[in-house]
Order: sequence, then structure tokens, then C-alpha cells
Amino acid sequence: MNAQYSLSGKVTSSETGEPVPNAEIWNKSTGNLEVANNEGEFEISNLKEGSYIFAVFSYEFEIIETEITINKNTTTNFQLSPLAESLSEVLIINRKEQLFALRKLREVEGTAIYAGKKSEVVLLDKVSGNLAANNARQIYSQVVGLNIYDNGDAGLQLNIGGRGLDPNRTQNFNTRQNGYDISADVLGYPESYYTPPPEALREIQVIRGAASLQYGTQFGGLINFKFKEPVPDKKIELVSRQSVGSYDMFTTFNSLSGTVGKFSYYTYYNYKGGKGFRPNSEYDSHNAFAHLGWKFNDRTNISVEYTYLDYLAQQPGGLTDSQFYENPDFSNRERNWFDVNWNLFALKLKHELTDKTDLSLNVFGLNASRKALGFRQNRVALTDDLEEPRELLVDDFSNWGAEARMLTRYNLFNEESVLLLGSKYYQAFNEQQQGPGSTSFEPDFNFASEYFPNYERQSQFEFPNKNLAFFGENIFKLTNNFSITPGFRFEYINTESDGFYKNIINDNAQNTLLNETVEDDRKFERSFILLGVGSSYNLNASNELYANLSQNYRSVTFNDIRVVNPSFQVDPNINDEEGFTSDIGIRGRLKDFLSYDASIFALRYNDRIGETLKPEERVNASGQLEETGRLVRFRGNIGDAFIYGLETFADWNLRNSFFSSAEDYKLNVFVNAAFTKSEYISSEEVNVEGNEVEFIPAVNLKTGLNFGYKNFLTGLQYTYLGRQYTDATNAPQVKTENNRGIEGAVPAYGILDFSASYSLGKFKLEAGVNNLLDNSYFTRRATGYPGPGIIPAQPITWYTTLQVKL
Repeated sequence: MNAQYSLSGKVTSSETGEPVPNAEIWNKSTGNLEVANNEGEFEISNLKEGSYIFAVFSYEFEIIETEITINKNTTTNFQLSPLAESLSEVLIINRKEQLFALRKLREVEGTAIYAGKKSEVVLLDKVSGNLAANNARQIYSQVVGLNIYDNGDAGLQLNIGGRGLDPNRTQNFNTRQNGYDISADVLGYPESYYTPPPEALREIQVIRGAASLQYGTQFGGLINFKFKEPVPDKKIELVSRQSVGSYDMFTTFNSLSGTVGKFSYYTYYNYKGGKGFRPNSEYDSHNAFAHLGWKFNDRTNISVEYTYLDYLAQQPGGLTDSQFYENPDFSNRERNWFDVNWNLFALKLKHELTDKTDLSLNVFGLNASRKALGFRQNRVALTDDLEEPRELLVDDFSNWGAEARMLTRYNLFNEESVLLLGSKYYQAFNEQQQGPGSTSFEPDFNFASEYFPNYERQSQFEFPNKNLAFFGENIFKLTNNFSITPGFRFEYINTESDGFYKNIINDNAQNTLLNETVEDDRKFERSFILLGVGSSYNLNASNELYANLSQNYRSVTFNDIRVVNPSFQVDPNINDEEGFTSDIGIRGRLKDFLSYDASIFALRYNDRIGETLKPEERVNASGQLEETGRLVRFRGNIGDAFIYGLETFADWNLRNSFFSSAEDYKLNVFVNAAFTKSEYISSEEVNVEGNEVEFIPAVNLKTGLNFGYKNFLTGLQYTYLGRQYTDATNAPQVKTENNRGIEGAVPAYGILDFSASYSLGKFKLEAGVNNLLDNSYFTRRATGYPGPGIIPAQPITWYTTLQVKL
């Protein structure tokens, strides 16, 4: 048997002898990374007998490299020399990239397993772009294949999808912050109305579909926003960022952070306000966050977190194609408003049971509301009728959950294997009401049913949902370089609806022919098991082959069905989706000049939910279905779809390749390209089978050049997306005069973005121009709010930010 040993010790300052918290120890011989704790202590286990080269890194110290021979359990202390002078921005980036050129999630982080999965990590301190406005195009520039809706609201909402997933409010990803859910309702309404400001984040973790086993059943995978951690070596640190930009944009971000003994904290306040680039598009947002942590001892940490968001936005509505091409700044909606109030709570416990076993517990809750008010007829060209009541939808979300995990390491086949077991309980109680609002121009979110008793679209429902899940994964290290990670997830889902809707039929003269209340109480219970497997083979310390296959499932609840939308009808028999996601690829780095990730993926959707164009039907006074003569988008289980493609990413460090001695310079170019094919392989709907799947551009390209000299950094990025359809019938774009902008393709578009920054001591100045070529384009056709119709993207805009750190 090959014996295995450990290397442990402490990282300290050679000048003061004080510990260096969170120092990074990189085993250059194996490619593994270990992070010291706040006391500078570390332990690297399961080392075979032999010699290893270790590099130790911390921002304010010199990098050291040393060779250590391991033939028994070894203790060593690393002493780092403080830097003689402050490093420039370029040198900080170069030193970090010298060691860790490609950041992907390690096989095990905390109580989570990522072995064999396609993972990408956005490091916010390396992002060159408009952070104040949460410009997703720039922030996610190195995440492959994402389809992004462009909003002009300073990034209040994140809208990203990929691989044929609807980007609307990131609903096909499991969205979390610091490991716990933040969407409205994971089961019944998985849309994210709250997005953390990127200025508060350390990194964004993106794990594709095979994450379903640990984080839910969804096809998209996981997006986890990791906040900055409390500063370990200061009692208080202030970061203040003030930003201004086009169309009266103003944002302020102010954070306080520090550590006092065993107590640590990180808190911020963020305000965003502006008028938008179209009339009737002002917005006002307040967001606050607090993290309070207590370290009981070296093995146990507990923390509480609270997030508050409140924003009010006026919505200018959508446009028809002819309106867009005549004047994309036009708006004929003056009374549309949107209001969100979000309160998130979390209690987190981390405990190291033994040297090989870790436990974690997240208890979280949400108390929130979403209110949408306005005139949203599907005849988009019609001017807002000021005598008609506005439609009002009010959703109240109340849910809580708890997720417990245990991760343990054990020896098998002379290698370290890792077992993860976990469970999650989730309970939601949501309320939803739809009906007439007032006729005023103000954001009045009170129902006016007594004044408009014959308003056609009225309903009131309660949606109690319950979910219980058990999951597990195990990394089997068959050799030192090859591992297989099978996993499972058992789900029990119980969704209910309890309420009524009004069936009101008016004639063309608005005389009431029928006014009845229809009770609609339903219950839907199901349970199932999802299986998956991942594998990883290390070609060497820097390059890896990976592959995975995982089943997926997306539940449909009555909350999705019950809203009456004038732009589309929903099949009352709509049911859940199921299928699988798979990846196979290679990733890593070549020496210190090229980072890369290339993979082939495939998705199979059975009973995929989509939209087709159909004649509108409604129940008449006799209780029979009849056609109204209008064409509507019909939402239901369209058929089975298959999606596959190639996703590639490469970042070439030109400085290291051609003039490595020029340490004061930074120069690199990146290419992020996805090529995707899709087809509905079976469908009972007319004119669907053989069509392309919606929300999929055949070409999705982001490429850019980054240059730096000392404290000056600049970046230029080009984004191109090919044409994509918005419904399963592949309706083409029609630019001629019409009353609707709901159906049709989204044409191909390209955008150029420029950004720059300069640091001087405690100050940092950032500036940039988005859509530098002032292209007129759009990324979405909304069927409901903020439309219906085409939602134009922003024209050329500028921004500038002043940051001070004390």
C-alpha cells in the first residue's frame, strides 16, 4: 500500500511574526490549492511520498516557492516578506495570474462537490466594466454561451439564460447568494427580482446543468453570488463608490467591514436612481445587506445575514417592429409601474466535526412582494386609454427553508474519496391577486374592483407549496489522476392552489353577457429520483478532461398557470418538463500564457414548455369554447427538443508570451464563443416539429482586449449574437406596420464596450462607454411586463465612478 501523509503549518509575516490570514498555498506539482484560515493555519492531506513544489501567495507579501519532501506527516511554517512598496494595479493582477491563471471551482469547496462539472467563476476584482449599472454583458464576458436580456435600469434585475433557456429573470437557474436561495419561490415562481450589486461581490459561481443533484432539479444549473468576506486584519474598513452616467444615472455604494476578536462583519448600502433612455422609465432603488459572524473556535463558525431591497420603476412598455425602427426611444405608456420589496434572512452554521468531516446548515427565509401596474394590451400600437383602469397584479411571497450538508473524506483504493450527503426542506405560502387598478398616472397599487366590477381579468389565489429533498454525491478516486462522481437526488413536491377567478364576458359595446366566479382548487403531489455521474481525468497538474451526465426536471405549478395575460393563453393541462444535460470537455492552462476551456454539450427536453401562435379561444355565455378572431401566443407543452453545441473559451496572455520582463504592463486577449444547434424532434402542435428551439442564437460571441500600465487599466469588448426565435413556430420578423410586437425573431446584433480605470493611493477612478458604436438593437420581445412588445436596448451611454478605500 502507498502510505499517505499530511503537510500542516502556519503562514506568518517574517517582519512581525503575525499570522497572514487567507494566504493561498498552491501545490504546483498536483495543481491543488489550499487556503489558510484567519489565523494563517493550513493543512494539506493525502499526500503520497515524494517531493512537491509549493507556492505561497498573499497580496501584500512576496511570493515564495519551496520544494518539500514528504515521507511522513510534516509540519512547516511559511514566512512571507512584506512588500517594500505598494504594488500597482497591473502588478497585482500579474502576480495573481502568474499562479492561478484559470479559476474554476475546485473538486471540493466547503461542503460542496464540483468534480467533473462544468464550472466557471467570475472574479469581480478582475472585471473591467460598468459595475455600477451591473452590466451583465461585461461582468459575464468570460462565461460561455449566456444569452442576456439588456435592461436600462442600472441592473436592478438580472436576465440571463443559455442553451435554450428563457433568460427572463434568470428563472431557469437556481439563484443563490452565499449558498442559500434568493428567488421568489424555488418551486412555483423561480424568478429573481433581486440581484446583489457586483460591487459587493467577491466572485460569481456558475455551474451548469449537472449541478441539479446538489442544488435542485432545474436545467440551467446554479448561479451563486459570493459576497466579499469581512476584512480579517482591520477593525474597520470603509469602501465608498459614487457613480454618475447617462440619463441622470446616479448610484452610491458604501460598505463597512472588519474583524474584532472572534466577531466579524460586512455590511453595505446601495442606492440607484435614474430616468432611463426612454420616456416614462425612471427608477429608484434602495438595497442594504448585513453579515455578522462569530467564530466560536477553530472548528465552529456561525453567521446571520439580512438583505433588504425596495425599488420602484416606471415602465415605458413595449413597441411594435415598425415603432422600433421608426423611433426606438418612443413610449406610449405613461401609467405603468413596477414595485418590489424584498427581505431575505439567513442563519449559517459551519462546523468541522473531525479533521475529515465537515457539517453545514443554512436556514433561510423570504418575505417579499412584487406589484405590477399598467396598461398592457397585446395591441401594442394602441395608445394608453386613460379612461380605462390599469391592470394590477400583486404577489406576496412568504417562504422558508433549511439545507443541511455533511461532507467526509475517507481512503479507498489507496486514494482519498469524498462523500457528500444532504437534505433540504422548503415551504412556501404565496398569495396572488389580479384585478383592476386606478385610472391615475401615479404608482397607486390599490385595487379598484368596486369601481370596475365588470373588469374581465380578476382572480385571487393562495399557493401553498412544500418540497423535501435528499441528495448525495461521492468522488471515487480510482487513481491519483482519475475520478468518478456518481450522485442522486430524491424529490418530493406538493403544490396546491386555493382560490377563484372571474369569468366575465362583455360584448363589443362592453355590455356584460356573463359574470361568474369560478372556484379553482387543485393539488398536485409527485416524487421522483434524479441520477447523474461526473468524471475527471488530470492530464497533468494544469490540464483536465471532464465529463458529466445528469437528469433534470422543472416543475410547473398553478402559480405559472393562473395569471390571465392578454398576450397569451396557457394550456390548463400544462405539465412538468424532464430531460437530461451532459458535457464533455477539456480545460486548463498552457504554462503561464494561455487559459482555456472547450466542451461539447447536449440537452434533451421532454414536454418542453414553449409558445406557439394560435387563434384565441374563450368560454362563451353558453359555456362553450369559441374563437374570438384574434391571434394569441399559446403556452403549453410544445414537444420534445434536443439542443447541442460547442462552447469554447481562451484567454491569451500576450505579455507573458512576448515580453515577460515588462512587469509594469498587462496585455491579454480573450475569445468566448458558443455554437449551438437545436431542433424540436417531436410535437403534436402544428408547424413545430423540425423547427429551431427559441432563445438560441446559432453564434454567441464575446471577445476583447485588455491593456494595462502600472495603475492604468483599460478594456475593449465586442459582443455578437446571431438571430434567435422567440416562439416554437419560428415566426419571422415582420417590420411592416402592425399592432403587435410580441411575435417574431430577434435579429442578430453586435455591441462594442469600452472601459478604463486608474488607481492612486486610496482612490480609484473608473469610466467607460457602453454600446460605443451607438447601435440600435433589442434583445427581447416581452409577452407581459415590462411590455408587451419589443423592449429596446440602451443606445450609447457613459459612466464614471470614484472609489475611495479607507
